[in-house]
Amino acid sequence: MRILVVEDDEKIAGFVSKGFKEAGFAVDTAPDGLSGLDLALTEDYDAAVIDIMLPHLDGLSLIEKIRAEGLSTPVIILSAKRSVDDRVRGLQTGGDDYLTKPFAFTELLARIQALLRRAGGHSEAASLSMGGVSVDLLKREVYRDNQRIDLQPREFSLLEYLMRNADKVVSKTMILQHVWDYSFDPQTNVVDVLVCRLRNKIDKDFQKKSIQTIRGVGYVFRPDA
Repeated sequence: MRILVVEDDEKIAGFVSKGFKEAGFAVDTAPDGLSGLDLALTEDYDAAVIDIMLPHLDGLSLIEKIRAEGLSTPVIILSAKRSVDDRVRGLQTGGDDYLTKPFAFTELLARIQALLRRAGGHSEAASLSMGGVSVDLLKREVYRDNQRIDLQPREFSLLEYLMRNADKVVSKTMILQHVWDYSFDPQTNVVDVLVCRLRNKIDKDFQKKSIQTIRGVGYVFRPDA
């Protein structure tokens, strides 16, 4: 999952970005509204965290422009403004949730996860289960045929991305964009290395091989393989 954080306070931006990365998300940050708008309109994000008080273009105007372009990316508004009127205005502008400063990162993470579940049509527990593989997105636990499998954060992110796109081939570039938070040369082998590590944990000791290579195209998670 890839998240855009638009925040001009370097300390808060760094704190939030670090937390999301440790939780397995890819993160892009922007220090002002205009650069945030440029990223939002040119890159593909699963969610965004936007501060209201931003230089060059304030957060509410940024959200309005994003919505005017037809983007439905879930947005959490960050603000030091606590009044009901401020929260109402933020939600009416196009925000999906509103969190006042100061805040606990655990709450921000929980709210992001809730937005992602709703955006993906998952109204119940944040979990994925198919082909004998079960993923608890809140506890960040993975099981294969009831056997616990320990994954590193980036391995977890890759598995989640593949499972959310089950039976769809995803290219190396798509994986780079959603699992890493910066650009690599698409010819690099970091994706191949990560897929190999994940396969060794998910498929190696099991008869069914869920993660398949489509030579020259990318990878696919096939739950019924």
